[in-house]
Amino acid sequence: MTVPNPIRAYAAVTAAYWAFMLSDGALRMLVLLHFNSLGFTPLQLAWLFLLYEVAGMVTNLAAGWLAARFGLAATLYSGLALQIGALVALAQLDPGWSIPASVAFVMAVQGVSGVAKDLAKMSSKSAVKLLAPKEDGGLFRWVAALTGSKNAVKGLGFFLGAALLAFAGFQAAVWGMAGVLTAILIAVLLFLPKGLPGRMKGEDGWSGWRSRDARVNRLSLARLFLFGARDVWFVVGIPVYFQAVLSDGTGEGRREAFFLIGGFLALWIIAYGAVQAAAPRLLGSRNQSEAETTRKAIFWAGLLVPIPFILAAAAWAAAAPAPWLTALLIGGLLLFGFVFAINSSVHSYLILAYGTAERITRDVGFYYMANAAGRLIGTLLSGLSYQIGGLPLCLTTAGLMALASWLSARRLATV
Repeated sequence: MTVPNPIRAYAAVTAAYWAFMLSDGALRMLVLLHFNSLGFTPLQLAWLFLLYEVAGMVTNLAAGWLAARFGLAATLYSGLALQIGALVALAQLDPGWSIPASVAFVMAVQGVSGVAKDLAKMSSKSAVKLLAPKEDGGLFRWVAALTGSKNAVKGLGFFLGAALLAFAGFQAAVWGMAGVLTAILIAVLLFLPKGLPGRMKGEDGWSGWRSRDARVNRLSLARLFLFGARDVWFVVGIPVYFQAVLSDGTGEGRREAFFLIGGFLALWIIAYGAVQAAAPRLLGSRNQSEAETTRKAIFWAGLLVPIPFILAAAAWAAAAPAPWLTALLIGGLLLFGFVFAINSSVHSYLILAYGTAERITRDVGFYYMANAAGRLIGTLLSGLSYQIGGLPLCLTTAGLMALASWLSARRLATV
C-alpha cells in the first residue's frame, strides 16, 4: 500500500513520537526524584523501573506482530492511549501507602508505560523504513533525524519533569501531562494520513518472531549490551550520587538539586540526540555501503569501552565526593554520550538496512526487544551495583557492558 503523502505521514509520525517521548522523559524524572526524596534505596528505585523494561521486551515482540496484522497507525494510537492511561493511574498514588504497596503500584503503572513506549517506538521506526526515499542515503538521514530529534525532546522532558516536581508537585504534574498527551492524540487522529502501511503477508505468523538474518540477531545482541552500559549509570547511579552531593537535605536544597540533576540529564539526552541527528554527516554516510557502515559500527563500539573504566578508576581514587571528581564525571559522561550516540545512530540505521520491507515490523520488534532487555539488565545492575559498591562499582559494571557490546559488534564482520 502506498501512502499518498509520505512527507506528511513522516511529519505526523515524528510529532506523535516527540509528544510521547516528552512525557516519557518527564515521567521518568518525576518518579525517580520524587521517590528518592521519600527515602527509597537505590535498589528500590531500580525496582520501580524493572517492569517498565520487562514490558518493553514482551511488547516489542508482540508489537511487531500486531503492527503487521493491523497496521502501524493502530499501534501508534494504542501507544499514546496507554501512556495517557498510565499517567491517570499514577495520579491516584496515595502518599499514605506503605513502601511495598507504593513500589508494587508504581511498578505496575510503569509496566503499562513500558508497553506504551515500545508500541510508539516500533511504529515510528518501522514507518521510516517504509516512507524514506531509497536513494542518496535517504534512509540513514530520515532515521537519524527521527531518532536524534526524539532524544532531544526526551531530554527536554527530563528537565520538564524536574521543574514540574519542584513547582507544581507530583500529582499536578502527572495530571497536566495526561491532558497535553490527550490533545496530541486527538490531533494525530485527525491529521495522520490514511494508508500508513505495515501489514504482513497472511502466512507469516507469530512463530516468526526471531529474525532469519544472522546480522539482525548479532546487531540485537550488541544493542542489548550497549544500552545496558548506559543505563547502569544513567537510571539510578548518577542521579542518586548527584542528589547526595548537591542536596543539603532542606526543602530548598532538594529543589535546587532537582533542577541541577534534571538539567544535567536533560543536557546529556539533548546533546545525545543532536549527535545522533548529525551522525550521517559525521560518518560520511552518503552512498556508503552496508559493509563500510558495519565496520564503522565496530570501530565506534570499541571507542566507548575505556570511558567508563577511566571514570570508575577516578571514583575509586577519590574515595569520597570532591569537586574535581564531579567535574570529571560531567565531562566524561558527556564524552560517553557522544560516542554512545554515534553507536546508537549506526545501529538504528543498520537494523532498517538489514531488514526487508516484508518483515520490517518483526525485525524491528525483535531488535527493540533486545534494546529493552539491555535496559532491564542495566536498570537492575544500576541499583544493585550502586548499593553494593557505590559509584565506582556502578561505572565498572558499565565498562564491562560496553566491552561486551564491542565483542558482539565484532561478530557482524564475519556474517
